[in-house]
Amino acid sequence: MKTIRILFSFIFPIFSEECCGGWRGRKAAEREANQHYTAVEGEMFLMPCTESVRRHDDVESCGTGEGAEGTSFDCGTKFSVEAKHSGKYTCSGSKFLFHLQVVKRSDSSLGCFLSEENSVELLNNEGGTVRCPGHTCSNNTDIVWYKDDEAVSVQKRSFCQKSGGLYFCKVTEHDTGVYFCDRQVLEQGVHWTLRRAVNVTVIPKEVSEPPRIRYPDGNVIEKVELGLPHVSECVVHFPFERNFSRKVLWYVSYGGKTENMTLLPMEKQEQMRQRSEFKVIRRVLIKKVTPEHLNQRLTCIASNHFGDRRGTIQLKVIGVKLSSLVGYPVASLLLVAGLGLVVHVKWLEIQLIYRSYFQHRKHDRDEKEFDVFLSCVWSAPSAEEERVLTVSSLRGPNGEEEACFSGGDLLPTREGVSTQRPLQVLLSQVLEDQWGYRLCLLERDVAPGGAFTNDVVLAIRRSRMLLCLLSAEYLSNSNAVFVLESGIQSSSLKVLVIWTGRASASLMQPDTSLPTLVRRALNVLPSLVWTSGQPSSTGFWRSLRKNMPEQSEGRRPRPDMTDVYDAARSCILHTEAVQR
Repeated sequence: MKTIRILFSFIFPIFSEECCGGWRGRKAAEREANQHYTAVEGEMFLMPCTESVRRHDDVESCGTGEGAEGTSFDCGTKFSVEAKHSGKYTCSGSKFLFHLQVVKRSDSSLGCFLSEENSVELLNNEGGTVRCPGHTCSNNTDIVWYKDDEAVSVQKRSFCQKSGGLYFCKVTEHDTGVYFCDRQVLEQGVHWTLRRAVNVTVIPKEVSEPPRIRYPDGNVIEKVELGLPHVSECVVHFPFERNFSRKVLWYVSYGGKTENMTLLPMEKQEQMRQRSEFKVIRRVLIKKVTPEHLNQRLTCIASNHFGDRRGTIQLKVIGVKLSSLVGYPVASLLLVAGLGLVVHVKWLEIQLIYRSYFQHRKHDRDEKEFDVFLSCVWSAPSAEEERVLTVSSLRGPNGEEEACFSGGDLLPTREGVSTQRPLQVLLSQVLEDQWGYRLCLLERDVAPGGAFTNDVVLAIRRSRMLLCLLSAEYLSNSNAVFVLESGIQSSSLKVLVIWTGRASASLMQPDTSLPTLVRRALNVLPSLVWTSGQPSSTGFWRSLRKNMPEQSEGRRPRPDMTDVYDAARSCILHTEAVQR
């Protein structure tokens, strides 16, 4: 029977070539146009491409409307396959379509399954073999391997296939990647391509060496600032190990003794692959540097299976900051002491400034008998004043003596009319008769016969303001100075002084015997200046009015009347001249 078959093939070679060959070509085209793929859930899957697309480097998108609506991938795309990706895919721009069936790892169709078969480690510069997952459960050695979207058989890299496995004659770092193996499976008369993924990692050879500490290398001093956080880090290079044993720990020792070291709380160690070794960094955080940390030594210990290495760090305070630790408290103490001394020495001035400027009008509504206590020393007019007053007396209404006896109250004129009268008279007349203040004058409102000091203290208590007219006679009069001193010592009384030219000159004389309390107070008390013999402006009276307390209820300014004071004063002087 076998002989007949062989003879038949030699007799009809052309028939076999035309019929059988054409049939096989059509079948191959149909298989390429309509393929079935099986993938395992959770593994990487490579979207298949037609030969024409691979040849021309075109982009072809395949999508399905069954089971996974709207899902589409470009051919050659790698993705983690899931159950929802099952379906019938149609590729744009060609008649190529395929069915994708995603099965679970526990599916019986996979046969035996070992999870470690999905990843392989190969030693660099060595030979190695990659097996298709499930190869131990199947005797099918007709396997096609892919890297990316290209079969390894057509790549420039030299590969060898032995017993269905992919063999590398000499492994390089470029061989790292995801490889796919296609194995044909017949299921219910349908040929399925079972595509599995293998993750290949190229690793260097193990080196039997301990780690190398790059920092701290030996004994290192780090500068810190007390009271601030500080971070120290340990940088270590480990040789490659398959079995992970890299460990970096921080310890602290006291007084330079390494026998009793305490493990410190640390951050999680960071590691990164650098060719044939690993770089590991681990940090320790000191939240607040204290003087105790200066006596401690930080020790970094790095270890693996082949030994350990260590480096130490000593903390040292920056010199400038160390001096500031002593300087700041001392400076603060000196500042507080200096302020206390100034307040103690200048306490009188501080009280007077506060009473005069910050308690202004606070006590204006107090129920007092008098609004203003006017303190002055009455003095005889100077020769110049007498001359002016004499000339003024001769300019009466009729130029005769009858003008001396014209009727009317002795009231001052408007504030800006004349300055020839003594200021004592002007102040009493303006304050009491024109502005309506209740004025207290010792000569008028205090009964004679009492003790002078008691009368002054009582008058000050009964008044809301003390107004002192500082003349040369005032500053040399002990009773007048006592009045001013008593007003300064009062806690609620506002004091206002009016200077004359002669008064300020007298105060500046070196032999002035004023009390120290008065001299200090006169430097800060609110004051006005009056210059006799010059035309008065409204500025003085406006300033005086602003410093006055509010008027008491029931008192109203009297209406402005004809100025008869000059005439009366002239009459007096004229009479005295006639008598002489």
